[in-house]
Amino acid sequence: MSRNGKTAAAADQAVDRGVLPVDLERLVGLEFIRATEAAALSAYKWMGKGDKESADYAASDAIRGLFDTVNISGLVTIGEGIKDNAPGIFKGEKLGTWADGSIKMAIALDPIDGTTIVSKGLAGAISVIAAAACEKPEDDPRELLADIPSFYMNKISFGPRVKMGPGRIRLDNAVQDNLEIIALKLGKRVQDLTVVILDRSRHERLVHDVRRAGAAIRLISDGDIAGAIAPCLPGSGVDVYMGTGGSPEAVLAAAGIKCLGGEILAQMWPRDDDEREQLKSSGVAEADLAKVYTADDLARGKRVLFAATGISDSTMLKGIRYEDTSAMTYSIFMRAKHQTIRYIKTVHNLDLKTVRLRSDAQDHAL
Repeated sequence: MSRNGKTAAAADQAVDRGVLPVDLERLVGLEFIRATEAAALSAYKWMGKGDKESADYAASDAIRGLFDTVNISGLVTIGEGIKDNAPGIFKGEKLGTWADGSIKMAIALDPIDGTTIVSKGLAGAISVIAAAACEKPEDDPRELLADIPSFYMNKISFGPRVKMGPGRIRLDNAVQDNLEIIALKLGKRVQDLTVVILDRSRHERLVHDVRRAGAAIRLISDGDIAGAIAPCLPGSGVDVYMGTGGSPEAVLAAAGIKCLGGEILAQMWPRDDDEREQLKSSGVAEADLAKVYTADDLARGKRVLFAATGISDSTMLKGIRYEDTSAMTYSIFMRAKHQTIRYIKTVHNLDLKTVRLRSDAQDHAL
């Protein structure tokens, strides 16, 4: 019996008992890495070619095709594509075989976090998937990963050492105050801190305040999922992420941050009065707009998975490397339950490697 067959059989027995085995998601964990690898390899063919839509379509097609062979009941609750009006995998789509007894999961993904980066051939692009497994067969996966209605959120993220102990980081603190708390907890001076910020005109005041405080800034053009997770990773060289970015990216980052024991604070950030009124008319209360979400709010429960593969070099992962007839991918896989970080280097033999695509249900050589 195949690994996926065993997974389904185990789930069938679990359903009979009315509860899923605690670590059933471990059995499908590698499939998430295979999916991000397939997406990254497919996207890389469009690196530097100025066509982000084709890159996004190729990555999405590869993810769909891979999951067509995986025995999960995956519901996409946070999809990619709406914000950029580009090809993508959208909210409400189903991934996996949906075989009887397969594990129910909420899935959040971005086939390419940094489509513009890929089109321009720049550093910082990754393929990323997060998932949260239902505890019981009757649970609703839509309740596991927060669906934030605003276009952007204001965010600050930091690692486990900053999360613990005295002193509290707050979104409404002055930048200087937050940096002083972070420096104290890390045993550094403020001038020794490095802050990751998206290079956007809306961050002009933030950049000014960080530099006035004496900290260094690492500006990134795109790819704020990797940027937000980086302060939680040992050896990343950055201490905190600050600024506004996409709401779906906040949820994906929260899943990874939760797996690392760090924290993200995020609040809906309407771009203007028109968006604020649109949110209110859609049922978003003023209290919801004022709410500060944590990692636990954005990615609920302990059965959270996070997988990512580098397309080009980022603060989190190396990008794809080609040597003769081989391609090397660098990935990360984490689970919130044990907060174990697995770095996976995979060597793909290009004479034999194929990627299955949903568009024609066929395997294709790279």
